[in-house]
Amino acid sequence: MEIKVLGTGCAKCGKVYENVKKAIEELGVDAEVEKVEDIGQIISSGVMMTPAVVINGKVKASGRIPSTGEIKKWIQE
Repeated sequence: MEIKVLGTGCAKCGKVYENVKKAIEELGVDAEVEKVEDIGQIISSGVMMTPAVVINGKVKASGRIPSTGEIKKWIQE
């Protein structure tokens, strides 16, 4: 599983990254988490607002901070 947290490095982006790491730890799943801060890569992902979460190439959230519980649901889908 590949999870990307897209954002320019702001505090909100950091919180999303923490929530993703916590969700993975709580579920005990094997996932590669990447923090993407390059604006070109963010735009090429089709994301116009950050922070954003992309799981296996699908944008799950954009422009908000999803909860750990919400992220866990996406991982289990």
